[in-house]
Amino acid sequence: MMQQIYPAPVHDFRYELNKDFHFAAAHYVPHDEAGNCRKLHGHTYFVNITVAGDELNDSGFLVNFQLLKSLVHKRFDHTVLNEDGLFSEDTSERFPTTEVVARVIWEVVQKELNQTVNKPKCLQVFVRETPTSYVVFRPKKGDFA
Repeated sequence: MMQQIYPAPVHDFRYELNKDFHFAAAHYVPHDEAGNCRKLHGHTYFVNITVAGDELNDSGFLVNFQLLKSLVHKRFDHTVLNEDGLFSEDTSERFPTTEVVARVIWEVVQKELNQTVNKPKCLQVFVRETPTSYVVFRPKKGDFA
């Protein structure tokens, strides 16, 4: 994978880790304004997840890199995103746009992190859909509840 510089979230945690990976998936956006994106098509999504926290777990990790990859790659690689229950055909807040894909990845990751003893926070999810288009999702403080 080519080295990528990502926008950095501002925080005061002791540790920050970033995990890069990619997955291939198809989707369509079920809305008239989506133009050609209304048709089923695919992308190789490049993803960067930023996790931060003050405490390491019993293994000396903030979070295991492999866990982050498995949460997203295993779920979404070689799928049709519209068929996953985290997305919807009925509400625009759940259409599988790049913006929603980034937010949904954050939801999946943070839900898992909330169950850990050291409680790290997913501060940012970067999703590149094409070589020229990407989205950054950063949760607000209230989103971590």
